[in-house]
Amino acid sequence: MQAFLYLYFRYVIKGLLPFINHYNHTLSQYVYIKTNRMDNTILLIIVGVVALIVGFLIAKMLERNKSSQIINDAKKSAKGILKEAQLEGESLKKDKMLQAKEKFIELKAEHEKVIRSKDKKMSEAEKRARDKESQVSSELARNKKLNQTLEDKTKDYEKRLVFLEKKQTEVEKMHSNQVQQLEVISGLSADVAKEQLMESLKEKAKTDAMGHIQAAMEEAKMTAEQEAKKVIITTIQRIGTEESVENCVSVFNLESDDVKGRIIGREGRNIRAIEAATGVEIIVDDTPDAIILSCFDSVRREIARLSLHKLVTDGRIHPARIEEVVRKTTKQIEQEIVEVGKRTVIDLGIHGLNPALIKAVGRMKYRSSYGQNLLQHSREVAKLCSVMAAELGVNPKLAKRAGLLHDIGKVPDTETETPHAILGMQWAEKYGEKPDVCNAIGAHHDEIEMTSLLSPIVQVCDAISGARPGARRQVLDSYIQRLKDLEDIAFGFNGVKKAYAIQAGRELRVIVESEKVNDDKAAALSFEISQKIQTDMTYPGQVKVTVIRETRAVNIAK
Repeated sequence: MQAFLYLYFRYVIKGLLPFINHYNHTLSQYVYIKTNRMDNTILLIIVGVVALIVGFLIAKMLERNKSSQIINDAKKSAKGILKEAQLEGESLKKDKMLQAKEKFIELKAEHEKVIRSKDKKMSEAEKRARDKESQVSSELARNKKLNQTLEDKTKDYEKRLVFLEKKQTEVEKMHSNQVQQLEVISGLSADVAKEQLMESLKEKAKTDAMGHIQAAMEEAKMTAEQEAKKVIITTIQRIGTEESVENCVSVFNLESDDVKGRIIGREGRNIRAIEAATGVEIIVDDTPDAIILSCFDSVRREIARLSLHKLVTDGRIHPARIEEVVRKTTKQIEQEIVEVGKRTVIDLGIHGLNPALIKAVGRMKYRSSYGQNLLQHSREVAKLCSVMAAELGVNPKLAKRAGLLHDIGKVPDTETETPHAILGMQWAEKYGEKPDVCNAIGAHHDEIEMTSLLSPIVQVCDAISGARPGARRQVLDSYIQRLKDLEDIAFGFNGVKKAYAIQAGRELRVIVESEKVNDDKAAALSFEISQKIQTDMTYPGQVKVTVIRETRAVNIAK
């Protein structure tokens, strides 16, 4: 506003300047004429003041005209804006009305569609209800007919029962008459005749019964063995495994015998530190360029082997360094155990296994059972269980899971007196495994009763994996004792002359005395010995019992 007034006054003064100059000149002449005493400067000031006042008045008038013009322009602009707003409002109103109509039509169509769907469902429900009613009516009619038939058969049965009772009474009378006649003819009572007949037929009946039992068992075995052999052979053909036998010792090779002195250390302090830190016995003998690590725990033995390798490679061997290396190696082995467990379950396609069970599976890599690596054995059993379950129509995934976990009780963190099957079952229950899997783990050595079909599958596959040639090694003493027990069982029967356990205890040959045992008794003796072995002994696979009877006629020519 100030700038506007400034420009306004400037142009007004500029326009009035000619008039002011002219008036000033005239006034000057007049004043000069009237009074010669006034100074020109005072006159000029007065003239300027008068000019300013006049210019201010003129500016006010022009400002009032300009303001009225601005107000009029603003009113015109407002009217235009209002007109445009009204037009835009009408346009928006029309658009909203069109959109509302479209939305109404769409909602109406959806409503009609829902109504048609509900009508269709109601008609289908009515149809099903009518079908059910007709089915119920037919079932009622059929039940009525069956009830009538049952009533008729019940009446007929009652009539037949009365008839049979009459016949039975007649038969008993006839039987008593015949017995009396026979007693008169033979001069013996019925009880005495019966006793004599039973004594005469007792031995023959026993032999005949044993023969029938043997024939029935052989026939059942042929049928059962054919199917069992088919399943087992198919399973074994599809699974090929490596034969792995580990010892309780590991040989650590050295570059030279000079390293032995550094491993032993001054006064044996290094070797004592290694043994104390790892729990492994280190045997340093005259074997060139090698030392022996001895420990029943494969994990500790592996920790000692890796720690020695790091110490020998680094060259710094002293107690503090030994403890540090053993700690790092222990952590490394624990991580490797977890990785082995993860790789195993991934390779077998087993999902959702608890991390604690995965770690237990990894620990099986460093554990052996009768010389057979426990992890390889469990993997083998898992594959056998999967194939056999598929052959028998059982869930192969559950069977594979149970086969892998059946021996996890053999790798406890602490020593326990609980059997490994029961301990493994308890772990499986603790970590959320299914009841069928838990029962298969606990029952694979018959510690508990089998409640599902998975349990015998795991038991059979465990026996297949452990009994195949080269899979396991048994201690010599227990092996010899088992053979001796087989022979002792045979000698416990009357008439046995000699007994030999052959084919690594898979066959027992029994030689009997021909005077005491005839051919019929030989078959019965073979059966009885096999039942005694099956009841009293524990053995892998099966034992064949062969009874040999021979008759010799000896004469001397003189």
